[in-house]
Amino acid sequence: MRAWSVAVPGPVEEEGGLRLVEKPVPEPGDDELLVHVRACGVCRTDLHVAEGDLPVRRPGVTPGHEVVGVVAGRGAGAEGFEIGDRVGVAWLRRTDGTCAYCSRGDENLCPASRYTGWDADGGYAEYTTVPAAFAHRLPAALADATAAPLLCAGIIGYRALRRAALPPGGRLGLYGFGGSAHLCAQVALAEGATVHVLTRGAAARQLALDLGATSARDAYDMPPEPLDSAILFAPVGDLVPVALCALDRGGTLAVAGIHLSDIPPLRYETELFYEKQIRSVTSNTRGDAREFLTLAARHGVRATTHTYPLSRADEALRDLKAGRFDGAAVLVNDLS
Repeated sequence: MRAWSVAVPGPVEEEGGLRLVEKPVPEPGDDELLVHVRACGVCRTDLHVAEGDLPVRRPGVTPGHEVVGVVAGRGAGAEGFEIGDRVGVAWLRRTDGTCAYCSRGDENLCPASRYTGWDADGGYAEYTTVPAAFAHRLPAALADATAAPLLCAGIIGYRALRRAALPPGGRLGLYGFGGSAHLCAQVALAEGATVHVLTRGAAARQLALDLGATSARDAYDMPPEPLDSAILFAPVGDLVPVALCALDRGGTLAVAGIHLSDIPPLRYETELFYEKQIRSVTSNTRGDAREFLTLAARHGVRATTHTYPLSRADEALRDLKAGRFDGAAVLVNDLS
């Protein structure tokens, strides 16, 4: 099969780091499904893997963890799915299921956790594999390209929203407005929140207003009112003190990215006093995924998508880095 491979982690603008290569069709393990890829969302984490912001765990890895496909094979011990079933493959690939974190329901913190497109080859390919216990059933009403961004951008945005501890009817600030934020905003709005978006791109600000945000300003501007909660989606540490200053007393800032540039020194009196909190967000649980997919179907959450052929995944990543599109990019399999 043909698949994209991170041959040499580095800037995606440089030729040869991310290559389209020939790889064997993967053999599913005993508890795994073989999935014929139909579509794969383009996540900022894929960019971090390709550029080496995340340490190499699998040399030559194939990125991609927002995969929609069809079961094409399965191991002898794989249960719950039949050949021909449509499935979703997400970031969280495997946990040990026995550690203290898994036992208390926090499998996202499992020290033995493994991830699609980082520890194992992902969906920038004709085929990928997934443990059957970590595959997701998708709402039938969602087309492949629409469903793909829900599998990471949507799930992580949902967990970040819960980590931000937004009170009922509260005021939420979203810093950065890409694939994850524009899905998170739809859930927050459906639940009665007032949403203020702070982001650099004019197209993203317009999308925010079109989706129902009360305001949309530059990332370094102050929102028109104090915030009860904020979520930082942009991987820019300089925005942490900016967001903290925008919080009302007792407010919470959730940092949603897997990678963040350095945070500058914080001033306690102006940025942390009055019981403001900072929380990180680490991956997601399968429970988060099920809850979000149910809510997405109930509230009609839809991704604003820009499709690229899978054969042009490198272009999609360059456009993501440059902020050339609003919403989310999705690769559609044109290789098979």
